[in-house]
Amino acid sequence: MSDEKKTQPAAAPKPAASTTATPAARPASTTARPASTGTRPPARPGSRPGGRPGGRPGGRPGGRPGGRPGGRPGERGGYGRRKFCRFCKDKDVNIDYKDARAIRPFLSERGKIVPRRISGNCAKHQRAVTVAIKRARNIAIIPFTTMSM
Repeated sequence: MSDEKKTQPAAAPKPAASTTATPAARPASTTARPASTGTRPPARPGSRPGGRPGGRPGGRPGGRPGGRPGGRPGERGGYGRRKFCRFCKDKDVNIDYKDARAIRPFLSERGKIVPRRISGNCAKHQRAVTVAIKRARNIAIIPFTTMSM
């Protein structure tokens, strides 16, 4: 072993201080903003403290102001006759995944399941129809989607 001194490499010089302006050294902007007073703007009439701004006292009876076009005042929607669940009305009709003809009315042209608000089914029977459609799709009785694009 030799008696040579081991020299350590010199540390890299630290970079000089950045020439970018610090927040204290930034020039004042040409458009001065008024100093914040720390208070909130006055509350609008009808707003409640701590709640959403513009809260309505007592709610909104009657729905939207002016209502939707068509229909009599007080009548909801005005979209024609009330839909009904055909399975609740006729207890003899069963939902069977093997009967493609019975399932077809609950599928759109593109093969999507028709929603409850369109078909008129109750929640219980809509779930059963959905399960039947999915089972029929899995065993290829009905297609997942249309053939043409």
